[in-house]
Amino acid sequence: MGFLSEDAVATFVDVLVRLVETAGAVIIFSGCVIAFVRFLVLAVRERRVSSFTRVRLDLGRMLALGLEFQLASDVLRTAVAPTLREIAELAAVAAIRTALNFFLAREIREEREEIARDTAERDTAQRDTAQAAG
Repeated sequence: MGFLSEDAVATFVDVLVRLVETAGAVIIFSGCVIAFVRFLVLAVRERRVSSFTRVRLDLGRMLALGLEFQLASDVLRTAVAPTLREIAELAAVAAIRTALNFFLAREIREEREEIARDTAERDTAQRDTAQAAG
């Protein structure tokens, strides 16, 4: 029993790449579907722009997670005897996806802060109303 041939390893890694790419695509797609349904429900029920913040936050998380899977598939793709061109392409793709993740993470953080501010303001207003009524 010897080592696997390079062709066998390449075939195995290709299957893994397809699985990881599919997982990333499913995560992104399901996040979009869930966000769209939640958007529609909130648009009918509340019709307030501020109510969409949580939808955007959850969608951003799903996009970031899906992009991580896509980056992982790119790394796997170059795992077996990469050429300099493949390494350069991976570096470019990794840089773009890392930048996207950076900006998504920043937006998620800002959305969380906005939700925390809104919650604190609402709690303060409720407390003030209760004290005034009491």
